[in-house]
Amino acid sequence: MSPAKEEIISELEDLPPRTYSEVLDFIRFLKFRRRKAVPDTALASEPVLRKDWLRPEEDEAWSDL
Repeated sequence: MSPAKEEIISELEDLPPRTYSEVLDFIRFLKFRRRKAVPDTALASEPVLRKDWLRPEEDEAWSDL
């Protein structure tokens, strides 16, 4: 176990049980924020751009590369 994880667990053990739900909420917030690091707009725009990418004109424009 990493020293940081051991310290987190040690600090958690010093907290009163009534604060556990708040700590859990914070952990979930951190995980959610990390998942949101991938911009949703990039994922949403792919299907729209795909229509342009798959046109014959695009194939012709990039054929010499």
